[in-house]
Parts: sequence; structure tokens; C-alpha cells
Amino acid sequence: MILHSKIIGAGKPLLILHGFLGMSDNWKSLGNQFSANGFQVHLIDQRNHGKSFHSEDFDYEYLSEDILQYIKDKEIEKSIVIGHSMGGKTAMQFACSHPSKVEKLIIADIAPKYYPPHHQEIICGLLQLNFAEITTRTQADKELSQYLTDFGIRQFLLKNLYWVQKGKLAFRFNLQVLKNKMEEIGENISSIDTYLGETLFLRGDRSEYILNNDFDTIKRHFPNATIDTISNAGHWLHAENPKEFFNKTITFLNR
Repeated sequence: MILHSKIIGAGKPLLILHGFLGMSDNWKSLGNQFSANGFQVHLIDQRNHGKSFHSEDFDYEYLSEDILQYIKDKEIEKSIVIGHSMGGKTAMQFACSHPSKVEKLIIADIAPKYYPPHHQEIICGLLQLNFAEITTRTQADKELSQYLTDFGIRQFLLKNLYWVQKGKLAFRFNLQVLKNKMEEIGENISSIDTYLGETLFLRGDRSEYILNNDFDTIKRHFPNATIDTISNAGHWLHAENPKEFFNKTITFLNR
């Protein structure tokens, strides 16, 4: 089974991997910018997300092998890989497992370490939505607001809604499997995994996902890594400060 993607432009292949409960469309604006700068951009839906296939099997080994199968199917010999959060862990695992397939690596606001499950509030809120009764996006947002007060997070999540049939909404992501695999989402790559290629780690200045004391761990797994910070941004740094995110990534890619 091959992952669903949207391919934009022509040039050097650049794969973009979204985060937990996200999808390829989250990166559409930045994808257009990269394509305008000479890259063939592959906006990829990871398994159990977006329009890609659903599966009970879900960990970073599976997600990494999905990327390998994808590039084989697209006849890509070597690519640049950008990954955010969960997608960053997938990108790390892929680069460590298949280094000859990765030209450069960009990791957005995630470190090679274990993160305890911390999305329970979001999952619980999503599970409360009864699509036998909810028939509009406005209704879904009103219901979800009882559990999640942050408007931006709700809008991010509700982008996953689609019409199964007339009058029948559903989420594209596989909520039940993701709920059951929360522990896997926080897992780290292997303690002996390394990638020696050029790597850029970007963190948001308001995010706590990459701390100063994570730098040694990053360098142990990715000895050729540069670590930089995006200003005025939290965990969704590419959405909160897209201009600075793009400028720092394109500088890294063009050097």
C-alpha cells in the first residue's frame, strides 16, 4: 500500500511529513514556496492520517518503511526530507535506517527522545463527537469547544472532517488506532541509530519540545546537525512563523 500524496512542481525531490493528527494539506502554502524554488515537493499523508490507508500496525519502523516504499514507487533515488513532530520522528528513523536515500534532513520541533503521552485531552474530546447527530462543521466545532477551548487547535483538527456521503461527516484520521497507539507516538528512535548527513533541527522559541539539554542527544544521533530557533513560535512553528521557517530552511537547502 502506497501513501497518498500531493506532488507540486519539478526539480529536486523534497518530502514533507506532517505531525500527529495532521495531514499533507497543512503544508500546502510552504510546499508551494519550495516548489517555486526548484523543488519537486511531495506532501505526504502518513498511514492512519489524511487520505492514506488505515492500519492497526503503527510505529516508527512501519512509518519509515512506508516512506521507503513510497520513494520506490515514485522512482526517487534520493530526497530531502522535512518532518514535523511525529513526522520528524518518522524522518529521523527513515534517515537512520536508509541514509543513502536522504540528501538532507530537516526536523521541526521534535528531539530524538521519548515523550510521554500528552494528547489525551485532544483524543478524549474527539471521541465525544457523535456524527450520527452532528451534520455540520459548525456543530462539530461547537461540540468540540466543550473539551478544547483553543480555537486554533480545533480548526487544525476539524480540517480532517470530510463528507462520507451527503449529510454524513467523519474524520479522515484513524482515531481509534491512534488512541490505542499513543505510547508509540512518543517513542524514540533506537539508542544506536545515527545519520551522518547534513541535518537542521528547528525549534519554536515558545515550545518545550526541544530543550537546551537535548542538544547533546541530538548531536549523538545526528553529529552533523545544526540547531536553530524560530522566533515568535510554539510547536506549530511552520504555521506560526512561516516566513522565518521558510527562510531558514531554504538557506540550509541551498548551501
